[in-house]
Amino acid sequence: MERIHATTVALAGNAVLLRGPSGCGKSDLALRLIDEGWDLVSDDYTEILIDDDVLCARAPKNIQGLIEVRGIGIVRIGGIAQARVKAVFDLLPLSEIERLPGPASAFLLGHPVARFCLHGLDASAPAKVRLALKAHAENLFHHG
Repeated sequence: MERIHATTVALAGNAVLLRGPSGCGKSDLALRLIDEGWDLVSDDYTEILIDDDVLCARAPKNIQGLIEVRGIGIVRIGGIAQARVKAVFDLLPLSEIERLPGPASAFLLGHPVARFCLHGLDASAPAKVRLALKAHAENLFHHG
C-alpha cells in the first residue's frame, strides 16, 4: 500500500486519480464530477493498493467521506470505500499541457495506468475526463 497526494472519484466502481499541487483544482474538479453522479473515493490523499491482483484506491480512514470545498470548508458527503484505478489525470497550468499528446502511462505500485494532463479549472474538464476514459476504454485514440 502506498499513500499519494491525489483526489479520487469513481463512476461505476472505476476510479480516476486527480493529481497536482494545492490549488490546481483537484477538489473542484472532483466536486463537479460528483455533481454529475460520480462517487467520492478520497479527497487530497489516496491510498493505492493491490486487491486480488487489481490496482485499487481508497481513502485513509481519517478522511473517508470528507471533501474540502474552498470557501465553504470540509464537508461530509459520503462516498464509496474502494474502486478500481482506471486513469490518472495530472492537473497542470494550461501553458504546460500539450495540445496533441501521445499516449502516456503512470506507474502505480508497478502497474501501468493511462495518464492524461488537464487544466482542472477549465469548464470543460469534467467532459474531458469522461471523453478520455471513453476513448481509452474503446481505444479510439488516433496514433499517427
